[in-house]
Amino acid sequence: QVQLVESGGGLVQAGGSLRLSCAASGRTFSTYYMGWFRQGPGKEREFVSAISWGGSTTYYADSVKGRFTISRDNAKNTVYLQMNSLKPEDTAVYYCAADRTTSAIISIGGEYWGQGTQVTVSS
Repeated sequence: QVQLVESGGGLVQAGGSLRLSCAASGRTFSTYYMGWFRQGPGKEREFVSAISWGGSTTYYADSVKGRFTISRDNAKNTVYLQMNSLKPEDTAVYYCAADRTTSAIISIGGEYWGQGTQVTVSS
């Protein structure tokens, strides 16, 4: 069982930055792929970024490539999403997910989900 708690969301102007954090419980954090998904107003949930167990491999949606950076600290059971050059279209609830497979974490999500954190980017 893995419990995920996101933090770091908020209101920011376009062009600004935010860093999201996702703290995980459990001793097996380092065996999970971790991912970030988001769901904007009136939209379906979409993949944003994911990272492998050790952090050596990362994945990004085309819409955030070059602006967002995912990282993880297995000693702290935490995964991060650094978001730079934010745009109004990045406004969404951001969710953290955990799964043991790449195929899931870069597409449909994970076995475990956090409750989400709101990110609002004003123009």
